[in-house]
Amino acid sequence: MDIWAEAKRWRSFLDERNGTSDLELTLRILKLTEESGEAAQAWIGMLGQNPRKGVTHTREQVAGELADVVFTALVALESIGVDAEEAVRSCAVKAATYLPPE
Repeated sequence: MDIWAEAKRWRSFLDERNGTSDLELTLRILKLTEESGEAAQAWIGMLGQNPRKGVTHTREQVAGELADVVFTALVALESIGVDAEEAVRSCAVKAATYLPPE
């Protein structure tokens, strides 16, 4: 599967279904917060941090929630009219400059 093409496909699906108003695009960006919260909840659950609930999640479930964050971000990038692949590549290039050369 081509992840970048799938993000574009989801953008098209959401555009058709929900439109492309500023409110809709705002909601797509806010969806990242929801997905991030689910990742945090899974991590807390994996650690058993809530004594009332105990251990409720596995590392694999945390990974799945983090992947949801990443994919949701790709769809949001496409939704605001930028190429997600190029945006992520540019970000990685910039991040690489913060580490010492290998």
